[in-house]
Amino acid sequence: MVTIISTDKAPAAVGPYSQAFLAGGMLFASGQLPVDPDSGYAPDGIETQAVQCCQNVGQILKAAGMTFDNVVKTTC
Repeated sequence: MVTIISTDKAPAAVGPYSQAFLAGGMLFASGQLPVDPDSGYAPDGIETQAVQCCQNVGQILKAAGMTFDNVVKTTC
């Protein structure tokens, strides 16, 4: 069974896919842009943008009932 994960606390997926889905007990998440979901804009500066991306991923993990402790692999 596949469960679609979606939260308004992270930017909506840009394209015909979901923010994440659960399948076989594993979460598969799409890449995150450095967009603040409240303003719809990316902050200035690479460091601030990196933090925003991580916050967005954290919100998707939270929506799935997970934390960064559950992350096995990431790619850039």
